[in-house]
Amino acid sequence: MTPAIPPRDDTGTTLPDRRCAGCGATFTPTGRARHCSTACRKRVFRARHDVVAVADLPAAPPAGTRREHTVYECPDCGDRQLGVQRCAGCGRFGRALGLGGACPGCGDPVTLADLDLERKASR
Repeated sequence: MTPAIPPRDDTGTTLPDRRCAGCGATFTPTGRARHCSTACRKRVFRARHDVVAVADLPAAPPAGTRREHTVYECPDCGDRQLGVQRCAGCGRFGRALGLGGACPGCGDPVTLADLDLERKASR
């Protein structure tokens, strides 16, 4: 005897009227729908995911061009400069290390990655 095959018909497995998971309105679902409209479904998705996404984002750099907040390092002498691509001592173009700023303690240019490594090392 073969086991009975469960029904795969959505109209046979759903309730005739359902409450929307987003706004609570009563609606007649099509298939396995949990929301009354596409707009309601998208609003619930954004509300569920925006809280996590905003908490994980790093702070935005200050207004202006990215070059002003980029730390460059000279390949010859190793000097770091903030917002200036050409080394003042050698005259060579430096490579971009990433976004950063002046160190509050010493005033030397530091990248955000340098600060993150120091924070992880102190834990």
